[in-house]
Amino acid sequence: MKNFFQALGFVSVLAFGILSVSNAETQDAKRLEALAKLTKTIAVVEKYYVDDLNFTQIVDKTIAGLMSNLDAHSSFLDDKAYKDMQIQTSGEFGGLGITVGMKDGALTVIAPIDDTPAYKAGIKSGDVILRIDGNSTIGITIDEAVNKMRGEKGTNVDLTIVRKSEKKPLEVKITRDIIKVESVIAKQIPSENMLYLRVTNFDQHVTDKAREFIKKNGGVKGIVLDLRNNPGGLLNQAVGLVDLFVDNGVIVSQKGRDGKEDEVFKANASKTITKLPLAVLVNGGSASASEIVSGALQDLKRGAIVGENTFGKGSVQVVMPVNNKEALRLTVAKYYLPSGRTIQAVGVKPDVIVYPGKAPTAEDDGYNLKESDLKLHLKSELDKIESTAGKSKNKDDKNVINEKQIFEDNQLKTAIDAIKIISIK
Repeated sequence: MKNFFQALGFVSVLAFGILSVSNAETQDAKRLEALAKLTKTIAVVEKYYVDDLNFTQIVDKTIAGLMSNLDAHSSFLDDKAYKDMQIQTSGEFGGLGITVGMKDGALTVIAPIDDTPAYKAGIKSGDVILRIDGNSTIGITIDEAVNKMRGEKGTNVDLTIVRKSEKKPLEVKITRDIIKVESVIAKQIPSENMLYLRVTNFDQHVTDKAREFIKKNGGVKGIVLDLRNNPGGLLNQAVGLVDLFVDNGVIVSQKGRDGKEDEVFKANASKTITKLPLAVLVNGGSASASEIVSGALQDLKRGAIVGENTFGKGSVQVVMPVNNKEALRLTVAKYYLPSGRTIQAVGVKPDVIVYPGKAPTAEDDGYNLKESDLKLHLKSELDKIESTAGKSKNKDDKNVINEKQIFEDNQLKTAIDAIKIISIK
């Protein structure tokens, strides 16, 4: 009987081995069949397509088609696109100053970069670009769109924009310029003794610049971190920025298909420089690295998130060179916040939802009475105050946010109020 079971076991192992070999052979046969189909398709296109395309051009288009069909962020970077990407990460490039992405199959503005031609022309986060110079964007890749919008300084681009608040498409003419990105801008809010930090994008200088500004303003009562219309950038800079405010815990983790791309980024207490009350401003143009920063600070209970729901880009792209001139931008993982939640297609929901616009004031009801309205007000003293205030405003306007500017930005006003509440608690 023992010999019988041993024999049965041998037969089972043998059968399993044969089955495994058979499955492997089947998979190899399917791969060869698929490759044959691809080769035949390329040959047909090379021979019969209306335009004369050489073999290299057809292969490049084949790769580009494959990458664009994987997801909205994977792409093939040819010689020009690869160079453009390297130029953009250096912080200076030519174009409109606009960051785009694919949302529901449409070419959508993630955010215009501050003080660029697109920003000055009134382009807004959420705008759908229907046409570029009269050419439809249906089926276009992000890299193709970027290439069409970039060009020499002084040349024009005509964009047809669809905006939710408008009944008809908008025609916008924008003149290209050299885009120099100032990634971190610091201003004081004297009336509240607070520091305002605006991060426009996550280039390689963000953490160092933010650290420098925070150290210079050590006597403030709180910090407003403005990430509105920030399309993202380098992951290590997002982690580094959070680490300035948080001394322990997971900041973000990324998980891939097979575990090789899995990585966990944790806070380092030696890099934390402030425990001041913090409020973070976000909106629909806050994407990727901006969502990591705001989401991590929210999960770690480090600050109040104020504004509107963020864009929802929580995937990781890696640039893999194919040769010295070309590369693949491939999605290899997704980001997960400290709580384990994903950003992808969901975004970060603020603690306090506030839409853009002016903050309500006592003057809005029409019954506010000022000292200047009284017959016996001290006119000479009032003139002195106004004169002094005017000089101060002209001198420090670029580095200071005054009360008028605060009340013109309801989201900023709410962030300041949130810091006051945190300070009381």
